[in-house]
Amino acid sequence: MVADVPDNIHPSVLTLIWDINYGRINGSYNIVVSTVSLLKNIINNSEWNTAEELMKLIKENGKVLIDSVPIESSIGSMVRRILKIIREEYISELKHRTEETDPQESLHKILTAGGDQENDYSHSVPSLKSALIEHITEFQVELETCSENITEQASEHIHSNEIIMTLGRSRMVEDFLKKATESRTFEVIVAEGAPFLNGHEMAVNLAKAKIKTTLISDVAIFAMMSRVNKVIIGTHTVMANGGLRSITGCHTVALAAKHYSVPVTVLLPLYKLSPLYLCSYEQDAFNKHVSPTQGVIDGTNSLLMEKIQAYNPVFDYVPPELVTLFVTNTLVITLHTAFNVWQIIPTYFFSFQWRQCTVLHLQIAKRVVPSR
Repeated sequence: MVADVPDNIHPSVLTLIWDINYGRINGSYNIVVSTVSLLKNIINNSEWNTAEELMKLIKENGKVLIDSVPIESSIGSMVRRILKIIREEYISELKHRTEETDPQESLHKILTAGGDQENDYSHSVPSLKSALIEHITEFQVELETCSENITEQASEHIHSNEIIMTLGRSRMVEDFLKKATESRTFEVIVAEGAPFLNGHEMAVNLAKAKIKTTLISDVAIFAMMSRVNKVIIGTHTVMANGGLRSITGCHTVALAAKHYSVPVTVLLPLYKLSPLYLCSYEQDAFNKHVSPTQGVIDGTNSLLMEKIQAYNPVFDYVPPELVTLFVTNTLVITLHTAFNVWQIIPTYFFSFQWRQCTVLHLQIAKRVVPSR
């Protein structure tokens, strides 16, 4: 699971990897919160003198995390976000210290430094650690309010007498619909989400909230879509080109919605946004498979098991052209082109280095994804 770990890796990194792989920590939100807490602990308790040393430490620990749990792209996103915070706070504290020590020359240094100041992180800034801890604490509060900020927008996207379709069970979609029912009357069609059938639990929870709910099998998605006004789904990850890595069946729903010109709305807390692209369905880190006995075939039928080879993928890839709208915790993104999603990536994860790669990333974003 974790091989050839360098000696300078924090012990908590290995603990987090084991907890995720053994299911003690699951769900994107819990993994993100644990990752940020771990990185904050490394910053607070490790020995480092400069931002350069700290970023090297974060990169080394982050690489082990990312390589050990490649399917959870939110881990890499949080590592990049913390690195961005370090760069921003270092530059801010360095400029503040320069202004205090030499106010007459500070303006001249800022104007003439250009990119050199941003590239040089070797200066020791005593106030950097406290500034970083404060900034990361604010970021943790932002993570805690992500779901609430999205659900508060429910009444803006759901109108009375609409018929909404969703697939399986997403806790955020469930909260979103429950919030909307406080001021709107509408109906929800829940596709069961075979083979895991999480839609059954979703339908029960919505019915308990006094929302008119109809549970359907996945084979009825296309037939029922003609009655639907809007599709609302969650997602595991949003790729840099706007494509989704979401639960199995979402691609079917999105294709049916496109056929009937039904808008597809995706609820997206920004920690699920990834700077990665899907270049091939054979990428090991894109999907994961579980036992086909989980809803696909009967494990007690030994004769059948010997004669077939079955795959049970957890995720679907939904191309960006099938998505209409992203509702995030800070803004609403209308996805007419992949560039709209790509635009917010540098502001959330990266600093000046990302802007130097603009042409390359735009070329990758236009790459054609192979058909199934």
